[in-house]
Amino acid sequence: MSSLATRLALGLLWLLSHLPLRVLAALGWHLGGLLYWLAGSRRRIALRNLELCFPDKPQAEREAIAREHFRWLTRSLLERSVLWYASPERIRKLIHVEGDIDLAERVFQTEGRSTMWLCPHFVGLDVAGAAILLCQPRPGASIYQRQSNPVIDAAMKHGRLRFGDAEIFPRSDSVKPLFRAVKAGRGFFNLPDMDFGRKDAAFVPFFGVPAATLLAPSRLAHMLNMVVQPVIAETLPGGQGWRVHFRPALTGFPTDNAEADTAVLNRYIESEIIRLTPQYLWVHKRFKTRPRGEPRMY
Repeated sequence: MSSLATRLALGLLWLLSHLPLRVLAALGWHLGGLLYWLAGSRRRIALRNLELCFPDKPQAEREAIAREHFRWLTRSLLERSVLWYASPERIRKLIHVEGDIDLAERVFQTEGRSTMWLCPHFVGLDVAGAAILLCQPRPGASIYQRQSNPVIDAAMKHGRLRFGDAEIFPRSDSVKPLFRAVKAGRGFFNLPDMDFGRKDAAFVPFFGVPAATLLAPSRLAHMLNMVVQPVIAETLPGGQGWRVHFRPALTGFPTDNAEADTAVLNRYIESEIIRLTPQYLWVHKRFKTRPRGEPRMY
């Protein structure tokens, strides 16, 4: 995409941010129904993922989940305009927080320990980041995938950092700045459920299918003595906003067995996916990397 086209697209997002959320939600819902048919490759990925994860569901049910997923996904893309450009006051009114939101601050003040917020890839993932910055007092840090388009990269960084005291570090860079940030007391916003290849990963069951899964959440939490708290972002129907669940900290986690810990995390994520199945990011090639000798899944 050219620089001009990118700036026009971002300008459109800015204009969309002025619409009521219920209008954006309705627009995204209808466009998502169309996108399901237009985005053939992503539709096939979603259907394949659902087939692998829910082989006992009838095909018609899996197709219905995929169609609904595209509606939620398209909504999230349009609603990102609000997260990137609307006032913090407006966004606070749209985010409904549940659970122990003060855990990170309390643990740091009483024990001197930092918190890892585990945020699986539901379509409202960016809302979870906004809730952490807007609604709880502990400063945060995260890792992000640097975008090849510098205009989009700058817009994404600005949208994610504009709310409060936060730092983000490119995934391709050294982890030393992240370590320093965590040791200084920042919470770590961590996304544990994407396929980044074999490096620093193990093949751990995900809905019974071996999936290349990063061992870093367990290793980092163990190395830095972190508390691990799942944070789940749920998009509400009809433009009512978002509900962000700050779950209780995981007990007995981490251990000195990173692969066993990672299996525990995958089972936890599975339980949340079962609760919010259409809102999980099914268009990601979760099973792209295969154990040596196994055929490709896609």
